[in-house]
Amino acid sequence: MTSLLRSTRARWAGGIALWSVLLALATFGFVYWQTASFLREELAETLRLEVRATAADPDAAAGRVDAWIAMDLHARHAGGLFTAKGQRISGNLPVLPMNLTPDGDAYRVRARVDLGERVIDDEVWATALALSDGRIVVIAHDTDEIDRVRATSLRALGLGLLPTLIVSSLGGLILADRARRRLGATQIALDRVMQGDLRQRLPIGERGDEFDRLAGNVNRMLDEIERLLGEVSSVGDAIAHDLRTPLTRLRARLERTRDGAVSVAEFRDAIDQGLAWIDQTLTMVTAVLRIGEIEHKRRFAGFAPVELPQLVQEVFEFFEPFAEDKRVVLKLAIAPAVKPIHGDRDLLFEALSNLVENAVKFTPEGGRVRIELVVSGTGPVVSVADSGPGISAGERERVFRRFYRAERARLTPGHGLGLGLVAAITQLHGFGIEVGTSTEGGARFTIVCHDAGTPRTQEAPPRLPAASESL
Repeated sequence: MTSLLRSTRARWAGGIALWSVLLALATFGFVYWQTASFLREELAETLRLEVRATAADPDAAAGRVDAWIAMDLHARHAGGLFTAKGQRISGNLPVLPMNLTPDGDAYRVRARVDLGERVIDDEVWATALALSDGRIVVIAHDTDEIDRVRATSLRALGLGLLPTLIVSSLGGLILADRARRRLGATQIALDRVMQGDLRQRLPIGERGDEFDRLAGNVNRMLDEIERLLGEVSSVGDAIAHDLRTPLTRLRARLERTRDGAVSVAEFRDAIDQGLAWIDQTLTMVTAVLRIGEIEHKRRFAGFAPVELPQLVQEVFEFFEPFAEDKRVVLKLAIAPAVKPIHGDRDLLFEALSNLVENAVKFTPEGGRVRIELVVSGTGPVVSVADSGPGISAGERERVFRRFYRAERARLTPGHGLGLGLVAAITQLHGFGIEVGTSTEGGARFTIVCHDAGTPRTQEAPPRLPAASESL
């Protein structure tokens, strides 16, 4: 019984029933109040008109009072004509009612009424008015009609509350049962998710109500959780694979040196080679930790206005000697009047540097790399285009994943973390990044600085847009 009373179904049914009863009480109360007020005002106006008509002809006052009494066959009318001292002259009121002011207005008072065979003490609505000769005329009417209205209203309320309570309770049970079924299906799906089935999703109806919108939000959250867990799994496998190679080499080299080295120089060579492999491993671990730090929004404190033209110029000057050494032509084009953007200057420098470094690295000798800063309708746009081998359409969405390396990039040194770092930085700033084909057939990376002049205050920047097929 206790569990039933605590159930949502019982609470919904009780709440709807209580609300219906309160609504019925308020409705009946308002109807009674309006009806009783109307009847009281109608009766008061009738008494006021009658007493004024009686006072208008003092000589006929006694006859007018008797006529008022006689016109009522149910003995609801009362009246009387009294001297200035309160002695009865005519009418069926033996004495002048107490607390009745002779001002021509109507009041509810107690009065004694002579019905012939008996005298009763009853509540009446009465009005009194003094005549010109000092006499006082009283016109009264009993309160039975108003009392009957009250009794009828209360009886109707009592008779109507029970059906209202029953119907509203049934309605509450039906609504609660429908909600319980929906929640039951949702609970089953959540139980399967908690058991490890991340492919399970909450059921969504066709009405698009609050439950459906909530289920949709939870499903999108589950999609993101499944994606993140998949990335964690793939990143873990990639880290284990990439760490195994240098560590295996290091162990084998140390074993060979221990067993075969005969001079200090050989030991130094082995140590230097081991340090190089350790540095390679630490570089990879540092890059992974840096991506995680950026993705967890720990760098918002470094946001400030950034002059993009100056930043792009510095990146160009930094990589120009590297491009000359590889005999690659590095070009720069900056549009005028570029507004400052709001972001972390160091992170943006790192992101653009990764793009330029990759472009120069994968462009063969004699090729060209072009850095361009233009202004679009949504904000500044920075692009890095090269004349290298390019990226196939099927790989463009995967190049931003950690440790992913395209087929053509597997022969060059690296861990596949540079573009993942670029994606994390652009997501942190709420910018869009696209990859396509340059005019010379190579790769073209474009960073679109959406809402560049607005400080980033939201906790979750938008997801990366779908990679375009060409630019």
